[in-house]
Amino acid sequence: MASAAEKRCERLEEASARAVLAGADAVLFDCDGVLWRGEAAVPGAPETLRLLEAAGPEGKRLCYVTNNSSRTRLAYTEKLKRLGFPPAAPRQVFGSAHCAARYLSHALPPGGSAYVLGGAALSTELQAAGVAHLGVGPAPPPDSAHFGSRAPLDADVRAVLVGYDEHFSYGKLCLALRYLLRGDCLLAATNRDHRLPLEGGSAVPGTGCLVKAVETAAEREAFIIGKPSQYMFECVASEFDIDPARTIMVGDRLDTDILMGNNCGLTTLLTLTGVSTLEEVQGHMESDCPERKKLVPDYYVDSIADLLPALKA
Repeated sequence: MASAAEKRCERLEEASARAVLAGADAVLFDCDGVLWRGEAAVPGAPETLRLLEAAGPEGKRLCYVTNNSSRTRLAYTEKLKRLGFPPAAPRQVFGSAHCAARYLSHALPPGGSAYVLGGAALSTELQAAGVAHLGVGPAPPPDSAHFGSRAPLDADVRAVLVGYDEHFSYGKLCLALRYLLRGDCLLAATNRDHRLPLEGGSAVPGTGCLVKAVETAAEREAFIIGKPSQYMFECVASEFDIDPARTIMVGDRLDTDILMGNNCGLTTLLTLTGVSTLEEVQGHMESDCPERKKLVPDYYVDSIADLLPALKA
């Protein structure tokens, strides 16, 4: 695989696609913007994955790697089925909620719990991993004795976990800071995605905005679970025996999917059905900054369905 300085983001044509796929045993997919947009599958994506799963003598191992902490592993398997993709087991899905639960199950001391800024899916994954936690849901109002700036602190809390939280508030920020002022309290976050694009060119703030607020208040940096952190790939590698040199990472974002893949020694494939553009890639390629070079993928396709001719050959 090319070094970061040598990556050229080549279009993956049929002949080169056959060679690249033949050299891979596993393919990791980001989901939104790669396999689907909203509730509609990217045209040709379900068939592409069915053929990938059956390709070669033993087929390709497919895994799904997403920074979205608002859905459980089970919810992802149900969506894959609903949109016509090959059936997937929950263990093939590596969402930031599940991986955060996995991290805390090892990082917390015995009897320790987490104060969580997050939603129901994150809570479900924490519960499944046996991680005690509190804080999910609406915060007490400012006139309550349990408002964040004056609420009694739970003696067992040894970590603050920040995920996607529709109920994020000043009260929750106050309470998170109070826990983090304890010297032995960890700070972790599901991901740093600061903006979530919507159809029509609109967008909403992402989890990264909440993470930055907590980091600013605490004057500390969070341990990031999701892409581009290598921890997420380590979760995949601990579940399946996969060789990075024979693994492809397919994504639509340079700063998460492609960067993680490059940092972990994977072959990286950008699809243009989501966030990042070839113009952005070109800017990174022309830059003298080594960090920007790490954002350049090995290959690109307009859509994951562009692999169909190579798979049908």
